Amino acid sequence: MTTHNTTPNNHHLLEHTLAHVELFKGNFLHAFRDTVRLPDGSNATREFVVHPGAVMIVAMRDDGRLVVERQYRHPVQQVMLEFPAGKLDAGEASWACAQRELLEETGYRAAEWAYAGVLHPVISYSTEFIDIWFARGLTEGACQLDDGEFLDVLDASVNELLAWARDGQLTDAKTLTGLLWVQNHLSGAWPLTWQRV
Repeated sequence: MTTHNTTPNNHHLLEHTLAHVELFKGNFLHAFRDTVRLPDGSNATREFVVHPGAVMIVAMRDDGRLVVERQYRHPVQQVMLEFPAGKLDAGEASWACAQRELLEETGYRAAEWAYAGVLHPVISYSTEFIDIWFARGLTEGACQLDDGEFLDVLDASVNELLAWARDGQLTDAKTLTGLLWVQNHLSGAWPLTWQRV
C-alpha cells in the first residue's frame, strides 16, 4: 500500500497528536478522541473509530455474472446490495479472510484469486481499510453463516449492477469501488495477477 503522508511535500498538511483519549471500547469498534496541533499551530479535536480491517470479494462466475448479497444493515435501517465482505480476525491474513468469508457467506470456493487493491471507505472518522480480492473458478456449496447473520445470495450482470448504481438502488461504497475495478479490469486497463489456491 502506498501512503502519501510522509513525503516532504506533505509536511505543511500534517497534524501532530498531543493527547489520545479512549471514548468507547465495544466488541467490534474502539473509539478515541485525539487533540491535535494543526499546521497553523492551533489545536483541534479528532474523534475516530479504530477498525480491524476487512476484505471484499468480487466473485466472478464462469458466465460473467457477479456474486452479490442482500443484507439488512441496522445503522442505515435498510436492506443493502453488496459484494461479499467481512472483517479480519486478529492475526488473520487478508487472503485467508477472503477465502473464509466467501465460503461462509455464499457457499462458494474459488480456484483462482487476485489481489486488486485497498480502499478506505470512511477516512474522516475511521481507520477502516478493505482489501479488494477477485475470485474466479467458483464451485458452489452450502453457506456457513455466523450466528445472527441473515442474507440472500444472488448473482447479477455487470450491466445490472451499474444500472442499480445509477438509479440509487446500489449505494454501498465498497461495492461501488468494486464495480470501478470490474469495469477497468474487463476493459484491460487494470490487469490482475491471478494465483491458484
